[in-house]
Amino acid sequence: MKPGNQTTLRSRTILTGAGVHSNAPVRLVLHPAEANNGITFLRTGLPGGRERIIDALWSNVSMTELCTVIGDPSDASVSTVEHLLAAFSALGVDNVMVEIDGPEVPIMDGSSAAFVAAIRKAGIEELNASRRYLKVLKTVRIEQGRGFSELRPADKGFRLEVEIDFATGMIGRQKKVVELDGRLFERDLARARTFGFLRDVERLWKAGFALGASLENTVAVDDERVLNPEGLRWPDEFVRHKTLDAVGDLALAGSPIIGTYRSFCGGHKMNVAVLAALFADKSAFEFIELPVRREGARNEMRVAQPAYAPVRS
Repeated sequence: MKPGNQTTLRSRTILTGAGVHSNAPVRLVLHPAEANNGITFLRTGLPGGRERIIDALWSNVSMTELCTVIGDPSDASVSTVEHLLAAFSALGVDNVMVEIDGPEVPIMDGSSAAFVAAIRKAGIEELNASRRYLKVLKTVRIEQGRGFSELRPADKGFRLEVEIDFATGMIGRQKKVVELDGRLFERDLARARTFGFLRDVERLWKAGFALGASLENTVAVDDERVLNPEGLRWPDEFVRHKTLDAVGDLALAGSPIIGTYRSFCGGHKMNVAVLAALFADKSAFEFIELPVRREGARNEMRVAQPAYAPVRS
């Protein structure tokens, strides 16, 4: 992602599909938004014709089991937001109003590819406002069992080092290291699909999960083989998807991150938890802004005076 102005979509675009967990049909409309709006969800279709705006922020996360949910599940919420947020984050889209008439972002093919295509179709437009970055100043780390996730300082850019370790030989231990930008995301991560184990299906159904899962949107693993007729898109598609998930979950910071993210055997819960740990320590981060680029002006990289800012909730 290049420093510069905030962005939004050039025009609105529409997607339809069903949720992988709810199996509920949903219509998704991506609307251009003004500077400093951020990514917000307009949840429609609520009882009594109500609507509710939900900011895509870590402080609004209510559940992280199998997917990331923002909002209040007993009132108005949106689940499985991570694949869409990953596309916005990687392509450098700062401001969008996501109108959604159901409880879950459609799973599409289990990856971010359809969202990337929709963003490209709508186009990306610069706004006359500087982008604010979240710069990590010191390492914050959380641990759960043998797993961990941490955010570390970096001079520039956003680096992810994601490692997984599954007992099944089909997956085993895999690691992906990327310096995130839009081109790399489209080439190496966007098409990586969510995955699950056949042995867990009945348990998930009873718990109300995976009701819309199929071989059209999920890589299904049965012991030592993949059940999808077309096989894998990459030998390490599993860790690529976990990296995609991390990009989406960490977009809930509300600003592009300057830093390094590392995780081992992590997931949605730990991705969000490390953001909470970062924001709990005001000495661990700062917000910085780069000057607005105007036509004909020199593209200088002077950093504005860092300043703490209140976190929206």
